Amino acid sequence: MKKIIYALCLLIATSSCVPKKKFTLAENGRLAALSRERALNKNLNQLQEENTGLKKKIAHLEGDTTRMGEAIREYRESLYSNLSEQDKLTMLLKDKMSKLAEREATINKLQEEINAQNEKVAALLNSVKDALLGFNSEELTVTQKDGKVYVAMSDKLLFESGSAQVNKQGKAALGKLAEVLKKQTDIDVMIEGHTDSKPIKTVQFKDNWDLSVVRATSVVRILTKDYNVNPLQIVPSGRSEYLPVDSNETAEGRAHNRRTEIIMAPRIDKLMDILN
Repeated sequence: MKKIIYALCLLIATSSCVPKKKFTLAENGRLAALSRERALNKNLNQLQEENTGLKKKIAHLEGDTTRMGEAIREYRESLYSNLSEQDKLTMLLKDKMSKLAEREATINKLQEEINAQNEKVAALLNSVKDALLGFNSEELTVTQKDGKVYVAMSDKLLFESGSAQVNKQGKAALGKLAEVLKKQTDIDVMIEGHTDSKPIKTVQFKDNWDLSVVRATSVVRILTKDYNVNPLQIVPSGRSEYLPVDSNETAEGRAHNRRTEIIMAPRIDKLMDILN
């Protein structure tokens, strides 16, 4: 029995060394993690205190700003009330001159931007004319009006009679125009469909409104899907018979009125920023 007890004690003594080391390592790791957690909590508390302090300072500064604004208004009113009429007139004159100088500076900026817009329109007009040089005036015209470039394509160039499907020749013309549009990222494009005054009513089109809108949309699809013009630049619309360029009393006049207009204009964001 003594030998058995001795053997058990020896076994316990030799096997307890490894768990003790593991325990020590684990305990040291736990204490280090606990120390890091305490440090993080301390830093977090400090940041929260600093944030609270900053909020108080901001609120205090806002209050000071409000009080200073009120004081300035009071001082200004007091100053005006104590000044002589001559001094008041002098101050008013200076104020008007200052505002006038600001207005002149704004006008100069506007004029510079308008000149830049005019240069863009002129360059755009020349680019479009060069791109569509091979078409005669009966098929299309390129004009400039009110800071915009207008390309009017006849219905014969683009469509068959009473149809909204763009033909081969029309696609070729739109392809040449698309090459210009893809290089002009800062312009807006309006596609307008126009008809003559003769009413139409078919299975596909209820009236001239319908025909003009669908034709404009067909042109937009060709430009965006076939020639990859940015869809965000283009807006289609139908004008029906209500914006004629010629008399609807003659066949020639009606032919002029049946057209699709591509209207291009530089964006006026900068002008609006200056005005605002």
